[in-house]
Amino acid sequence: MFDWLAWRRTAGFLTLAVVMTGLPRSAEAQRRIQPVDSLREIQSISPRSGPIGTRVEIYSDNMPLEATYHVGVGATRSGFESLYEATQLDLGTISVTLPIPEEVGWDRAIVFVAFNAIFSPIAMSKPFHVTDGDGRIQRTGTVTRTAGPCATFRDLDRFDYELTGETGGLEIGQEAVISAEYLGESDCVDGAVIRVLGVSSP
Repeated sequence: MFDWLAWRRTAGFLTLAVVMTGLPRSAEAQRRIQPVDSLREIQSISPRSGPIGTRVEIYSDNMPLEATYHVGVGATRSGFESLYEATQLDLGTISVTLPIPEEVGWDRAIVFVAFNAIFSPIAMSKPFHVTDGDGRIQRTGTVTRTAGPCATFRDLDRFDYELTGETGGLEIGQEAVISAEYLGESDCVDGAVIRVLGVSSP
């Protein structure tokens, strides 16, 4: 069990959880995040990429009224560990700045998840892209398009990416491990633009 409760704020009691595979799991950790389509969207996380230790500002003012909120960070469709507590700051508002924990890897996108006092998920953010020491990300998934306005790729967590850079030789349906650089949000897909640096077999 990781002791993240040191991340306390004097403003109250907002709980942060970490959602990732490979961590020790308590009874809370056995719960599963609901499908993304059934959740509200956390409106803003900034920045959208960076290495472990990056401080991320999380803000949303579209939350239902709750006496206590919990917020999680980690990979989708995984259990979670409770990390931190605070109260809702204003009516419908959550706002907190947190560092990306050491236990996450650069091979999966992570998300922030807001849930209520009984750990029922309410909202999920767009993905944050953890980078390695050289500013790279790594994704495993399937090439979904190679022709048309952009080449696209869907990872194992079902996040979509627009591909630029070393895309020659990619084929639709090809399973691949892509090493890339995060560039920003895409106008082509509901996801990120990444510059492909290398492609290998899974």
